[in-house]
Amino acid sequence: MLRRILLSVLVGLSPASPALAEGPKIALVAPQTGPFAILGTQMREGATFAARRQGLELAVIDETCEAGSGPAIAHQIRESGAKAAVGFLCSESLDGGLVVLAEAGIPALSLSVRWKGVREDAIKNGWPFYRMAPATEDEAQKLAEVILRDWSGDAFALIEDGTIHGRELAETLRNSLEERGLKPVFTDTFRPGQEQQVALVRRLKKAGATHVFVGGDRNDVAIIARDAAAESIPLTLLGGESLNAADRPVPLADGVRAVILPDQQDQPAAKEVAAELKAAGVEPEGYVLPAYAAVTVVAQAAGAAAALGMPLAQAIGETHVDTVIGPIAFDEDHELSENPYRLMEWRGGRFVEPSAPAQ
Repeated sequence: MLRRILLSVLVGLSPASPALAEGPKIALVAPQTGPFAILGTQMREGATFAARRQGLELAVIDETCEAGSGPAIAHQIRESGAKAAVGFLCSESLDGGLVVLAEAGIPALSLSVRWKGVREDAIKNGWPFYRMAPATEDEAQKLAEVILRDWSGDAFALIEDGTIHGRELAETLRNSLEERGLKPVFTDTFRPGQEQQVALVRRLKKAGATHVFVGGDRNDVAIIARDAAAESIPLTLLGGESLNAADRPVPLADGVRAVILPDQQDQPAAKEVAAELKAAGVEPEGYVLPAYAAVTVVAQAAGAAAALGMPLAQAIGETHVDTVIGPIAFDEDHELSENPYRLMEWRGGRFVEPSAPAQ
């Protein structure tokens, strides 16, 4: 407990403070060419901006996302002299490389990889791997939390589009809710990509459903909402992360809710940095702010590690850091201690906080 209190105090100090050791060199692993280059550019811009602001050196390592590339990337990180590595868009960049980094005591923070196998291998082998991306189960957990809290007294339905993700998400939700005594009045698999879903909304009405979770893509949800309104069938619709997509060809109706990752540049903590990035010609979108946050986490943890005489990898796991994307802390499995998904509502052409505070 005393150590955690000290860490909480020390992370407020800059790594460049005389009381702390010089900030570490950090490797950024991100695609520089190929189909993912635009995402790599976002990571590089965010990480570079943060490193420059904190007086840190950044080593940029190209990420090809090719199978078998992990060991070579890990050796480049070691040779660069970096004390930590952030980025890692693809799981291939970690496969076979984490053991090399672990031997050198270099922690790795991924902004993207959600593959469960990486986490399981890291836990089993004690590798210093941390994930700043959501865990695979976070989306379903937040959806279940929302339905249990907001729909416990309503007749609700669970429908999905037959895809692997839609089916697994609906089934996970159903099991989780039924374990807590909440059963849907209607379940169904609908045919996606149709021009209309009148028959589906009529079946929902016949079943008495007033609230519907849809495990499907944005356009299917938009069509269901449109057809329900045309049939004068009031339905409260809720979807998952797939709703955070282009609003076409059928526009999404106001009031549709989704459990998604919020737009980070809209968060209070990001306002100042987002404005500075825009002034420098960098749009704070995609991975820009997460990369900025990852560098901040490493820098602040390094200061605490130097003050307390602990390894950097351990300090990252035990340090709570306020970043531009919100507080970052990790649990014992090196996952984010707080589920990053939020309940949002479509209003006026964008997802916003629901009118009634609900997280």
